[in-house]
Amino acid sequence: MRKLTGVLLIDDDDTTNFLNQRLLDRMEVTDNIRTFINGKQAFDYLYNVSNNNYEAESSNYFRPELIFLDINMPVMDGFELLDLYERLDADFRKRIIMAVLTTSTHPQDTANSKNIMLSTLQSR
Repeated sequence: MRKLTGVLLIDDDDTTNFLNQRLLDRMEVTDNIRTFINGKQAFDYLYNVSNNNYEAESSNYFRPELIFLDINMPVMDGFELLDLYERLDADFRKRIIMAVLTTSTHPQDTANSKNIMLSTLQSR
């Protein structure tokens, strides 16, 4: 199986990040995993990668193919990140699969997630 170029874990819960990273490491799906604890950190990273604002030889930067995104986080939540993400270059976004994670049972969160994911699929 081909390895992914990279995976981003965006979640303010250290335990969730640890478990997801451990699972991905055991599955050997990628050699590149970055963790962010809020949407602002993650968006800044994605913005820089999408605009090639980094040193090419840096192993800290890669174009992710998979993103696990938590919805409820401090500083910038997942919905805010998704809103900004939609403004990134379409060619950059089309190679990324976004998996939205949440423990929320609030109907509004579920509806918002579905609406955002549908608009993302339509823009591809």
